[in-house]
Amino acid sequence: MPHPVITPHDARLMAKILDRPDFAQWAARARATGGCAQPVFLTGTVDHIHTGTGQLLHRYTTDREPDGALPVACKTRRASRCPACAEIYRADTYQLIRAGLAGGKGVPDTVSGHPAAFVTLTAPSFGPVHARRAKPGGRVERCHPRRGAKPCPHGVVASCGVRHDEHDLRLGEPLCPDCYDHAGTVLFNALAPELWRRFTLALRRYLAKAAGLTQKEFRETLAVSFAKVAEYQRRGVVHFHAVIRFDGPAGPTTLPPGWANVGLLEDAVRHAAAAVSVTTPAAPGMPARSLAWGSQVDVRALTASSGALTQEAVAGYIAKYATKAAECVGTLDRRLRPAEDLDELPITPHARRLMSECLRLGELEEFADLRLAQWAHMLGFRGHFSTKSRRYSTTLGALRQARIAYIREQDPGWQPPDDQDPDLIITVAEWRFHSQGLTRGEALVTAALTGRPLPPPASTDRRAA
Repeated sequence: MPHPVITPHDARLMAKILDRPDFAQWAARARATGGCAQPVFLTGTVDHIHTGTGQLLHRYTTDREPDGALPVACKTRRASRCPACAEIYRADTYQLIRAGLAGGKGVPDTVSGHPAAFVTLTAPSFGPVHARRAKPGGRVERCHPRRGAKPCPHGVVASCGVRHDEHDLRLGEPLCPDCYDHAGTVLFNALAPELWRRFTLALRRYLAKAAGLTQKEFRETLAVSFAKVAEYQRRGVVHFHAVIRFDGPAGPTTLPPGWANVGLLEDAVRHAAAAVSVTTPAAPGMPARSLAWGSQVDVRALTASSGALTQEAVAGYIAKYATKAAECVGTLDRRLRPAEDLDELPITPHARRLMSECLRLGELEEFADLRLAQWAHMLGFRGHFSTKSRRYSTTLGALRQARIAYIREQDPGWQPPDDQDPDLIITVAEWRFHSQGLTRGEALVTAALTGRPLPPPASTDRRAA
């Protein structure tokens, strides 16, 4: 029988919070964090001092806060750690992507007329895995039906006639774990950012050659702007989704030349994806190998409103994956601790093999620069999940500053007296880390106050300094 969402023990924990004499103030602080599931609690003071006289005009101290500490939102992007903060990050990413397609946030509306495409670059195959393939009509095909298939050297027949459900835990798992190329997977993940860099260089070179321009002339004629996000496939390997846009030489404020159209962009993407590769270091028992993009390269033109793929749909799609990481394929959402045993962790068998391979390769001097052991929880990938070119649109920092300015406008806090010159008043703040996280009762009440998802029973904890 499944456990109820709120157990009697949970109800007693919530009652203790609700019975607090300072509950109104506690609730206000919980709402101020936006329902953060793992807020950081700080202690300290903020002094406003007159520089001319040295007089202390006002002091804020956390001694007057509930439990003597001020909660601050964790601001993580990972939905698995804090859905509330991840939702803010997702919304900011959506605005950033959309502004580069439709305008707004300092980007002119005319950018919506610039040629742009939604591009997907995938990884190559490292061995057959359980997969779910649905046809346009909704009919699900069999996984890997192979008549007469012979067993591999490990005695496994690489065939599966199952029509997998979308929640089937076998999805992404190799048909034969011993045949699967785990080393190739983690090395591709580790070198994917370099492969993307080489792709962008090859893209610009192809465009310049197609236009009959030198690289200098090309930069003075056309700018290529992009925003991309990394997504893990079920098999534990990353691929990239990107919006690539043509601009004039000054960025989104200028129109690209007439010859720079979506057709040319698609040709350039397919050429660059096939042209670039990266070579792994050679190590004892592991010769150097060349890694490249997979054969599946998708390029789709973007439209302002009607059409199969709209600007809003792409912005929402990219923003959704900006809050996810490798934990969605069965690994951890945190770094692996030195004393932890992989066999005892709640991860999938495939993720365990990939993390083990990261640890094995990380001990080899030839792969030291890849820092595979430190990034084992990410299956070797150590790049940024969402990146953009400088002139694609606004920045996440600018969006955060605009939100901070709005909040300060709504609640400016302490203001100096009318007879004091604000330019002569300085603010001196001193903050110290107190703890992080919520107790089970605090998390449940916070979720009720803010409408955020209920935390799972074992996800809450308070960590002190």
